[in-house]
Amino acid sequence: MAVKMRLKRMGQKKAPFYRVIVADSRFPRDGRFIEEIGYYDPTKDPSVIKIDEEKAKKWLANGAQPTETVAKILKIAGVEK
Repeated sequence: MAVKMRLKRMGQKKAPFYRVIVADSRFPRDGRFIEEIGYYDPTKDPSVIKIDEEKAKKWLANGAQPTETVAKILKIAGVEK
């Protein structure tokens, strides 16, 4: 089972809001997931990023691969890969 850390799109049309989730890579983007570890809101100025560092570090240690965007968000939030 390949586990990925990725974004799940929420919110209305033209007003995106993302949740950072851990999911099996075979599941659809907005489908089933294992755990939610934070959120990202690009509509605010400045962008709002809230990540549970403990959960993120646990999943990274267990081999979850973040997508490019999530890796950047984790770096900004202070959770180093």
